[in-house]
Amino acid sequence: MVKVKEVILKKLKESTQNYVSGEELSNILGVSRTAVWKCINELKKEGYVIDSSSKKGYKLCYVPDIINSWEIKEGLGTRIIGQNIHCFSEIDSTNNYAKTLAQKGCDDGTVVLAEHQTQGRGRLGRSWDSMGGKGIWMSIVLRPAVGLEDVQIITLAAAVAVVLAFKKVMGIDAGIKWPNDIVLDGKKVCGILTEMSMEMERINFLILGIGINFSHEESEFPEEIRDRATSLGIYLKEKKGMDISRFKRSHLIRAILSELEEVYDMINEGKAGVIVEEWKKYSVTLGKEVVIKYREEQYTGIAQDVDQSGRLIVKQDDGTVREILSGEVSVRGLLGYT
Repeated sequence: MVKVKEVILKKLKESTQNYVSGEELSNILGVSRTAVWKCINELKKEGYVIDSSSKKGYKLCYVPDIINSWEIKEGLGTRIIGQNIHCFSEIDSTNNYAKTLAQKGCDDGTVVLAEHQTQGRGRLGRSWDSMGGKGIWMSIVLRPAVGLEDVQIITLAAAVAVVLAFKKVMGIDAGIKWPNDIVLDGKKVCGILTEMSMEMERINFLILGIGINFSHEESEFPEEIRDRATSLGIYLKEKKGMDISRFKRSHLIRAILSELEEVYDMINEGKAGVIVEEWKKYSVTLGKEVVIKYREEQYTGIAQDVDQSGRLIVKQDDGTVREILSGEVSVRGLLGYT
């Protein structure tokens, strides 16, 4: 039935100025006109506005901002990323489901999306509020042809892909806080979580979780994070006088998957250096005072560089230079750190 709905929707989109008869759809699909009618009604329930005429047939009038595989795949054009997409109205965690698929041998580039997560999580084990219909909650299964030393580069590459997609779709210039928080006006709009399965020195698979605050109002964020969280909708309204309803999540997802495939190809081709230099263009960390927290240790310094393995190079006040691969990094002027 899903495939039938997909074909019907495709045909209606091709004929937005005209009606398509039930008989024509029936002949194309090889199903009864009653089956076509049932699919049309299902599409209407999902939010598609379709005018039905007993004499003329069906005409698509409006496409809602919903997440489904056929809206995302339409015009995607990738070879690997997003060729298999699993969509849910609600799930505990897209990362959990993606991990299950990966363990069963799913294809490289398989994508899992949900309208709502009940147990969304971010870096360092923190919970991630994943409101239904307000964000993009997505996980991608990757099987990179690289060693463990390049895992951090994949995280940086994902951040670059998201920033490029924001620019491409919405004209928004976002920044990256090391290693992979996407920020607008000093507030977090997107988080990226990387989880890995490995044996010895070999990566079995990697799960790339991406959470984007798309259309949240400020009042919809938990009170404790309102001073350091934002959404694309808030930013567009305040900075550009635009309403987020002009954009659809499926279009942004498509752009992210497309940009991700480009940087993923670079990683598999051994071009980590190119990705690092691209990451630096959007960095809001380099040159800033940072506080590093790792286990029981805490120290401050100036973020000087990111090396070819994605490590943050920090120079402390006493002149000691540290290479940071993991830990919590606070940047002065960002996310509430003053």
